[in-house]
Amino acid sequence: MRLFQHTFLKVVKARKILYPLSVSEIKISVPSLAKLQSRWSEKWRAFEPEILPMPFAVMDYELAEPIKRTLISLVENSDAGYLGKIPELPEGLAHFAKARWGWNIDPNQVKIAPDVGVGVIEIARLVTKPGDKILINTPVYYNFYNWITELHCTLVDAPLKENNLRYELDFAAIEASYATGVKVHILCNPHNPVGALFEKAELAQLAELAKKYEVLIASDEIHAPLVYQENTFTPFLSASQTAREVGIAFLSATKAFNIAGLKCAQIVAQSDQMLKITERLPLAVHSRASLFGAVASSVAYKECGPWLDAVIVELDSSRKYLRELIDKTKLKIKYREPDASYFGWLDLRELNLGGDIANRFISEGKIAVAPGNYYGPSGSGFIRINFATSRELIAEAVKRITKTVT
Repeated sequence: MRLFQHTFLKVVKARKILYPLSVSEIKISVPSLAKLQSRWSEKWRAFEPEILPMPFAVMDYELAEPIKRTLISLVENSDAGYLGKIPELPEGLAHFAKARWGWNIDPNQVKIAPDVGVGVIEIARLVTKPGDKILINTPVYYNFYNWITELHCTLVDAPLKENNLRYELDFAAIEASYATGVKVHILCNPHNPVGALFEKAELAQLAELAKKYEVLIASDEIHAPLVYQENTFTPFLSASQTAREVGIAFLSATKAFNIAGLKCAQIVAQSDQMLKITERLPLAVHSRASLFGAVASSVAYKECGPWLDAVIVELDSSRKYLRELIDKTKLKIKYREPDASYFGWLDLRELNLGGDIANRFISEGKIAVAPGNYYGPSGSGFIRINFATSRELIAEAVKRITKTVT
């Protein structure tokens, strides 16, 4: 416990958190497997009980106490109506962004959406027509494909460059794609599934290319709060004035504070050009967000900073524990600890598994994983697992992976 407190206080001091802290009151815990299996959410209902579900982007941790108390209060007050005006949420996001990243947001620049996907789709709908080109950088979050399909647009791919599991933007491929008439570039930063962060200089360079070719950058930054202590997250709109002229950011408390089912995201524009676009969003984009989600997000941003720092300490320990377990297998599995979030992006290419990897893991190993080809052709031979759980379940996951591939 003493080591945990020392590490936690170092994290807090480095981040200059503005919240009052009481480390002894912060406990990041995971319920028993039996209790987890009693949950109603997708992770624990998608498979039979004997299958260990590791592909889903949710944490098994208990909710932060301020969020729990807030949700209970809403229910006790029978306050479950439609979402209306909620200035507390834009104000909370502005407070959080300044404290965490030094990013200044005017609350008036913030719009609300049910989730990041809806936000990206509705913004893209305002600037594209069917058949227009939208760029992504694979391997990338598989729902990007679904969003582009929903828009009836044409997918263009400029894959990330990979060197020993370090990923970066391929600017030559991006510019070549832009030159073909791309209208929107959906950026993922921090990047899912590879866990990479893009530096300020990279983002500024991307913004200049986007301005040259009149491309709108839709920056999905949902995993931004989950950046590890030694790394720095740069919001796209903070990279340069040009970035603000060509970009719109999409954020949410749902991943970092484990409230994905409460349905609430934020859309930020910081230039006259981009604000003219966000002002055209249908009113329903706001009203279809969840009251519970908006209120819980407000509380998360304003009151749950210490809890989030404790989570990051826990995740840091878990990503390293996963490293230790993989090394002990002596198998040809490569893994680089992510710079952000809770995904283990495991390189199994040297194992030459072939075939239907997902079903093989389920049938032989009794474990569900996200196969890398879900994220694009460059993900083939990889799997993604979620290590935001107990050490016991991380160890069990590696045991079942080992059983499947040997």
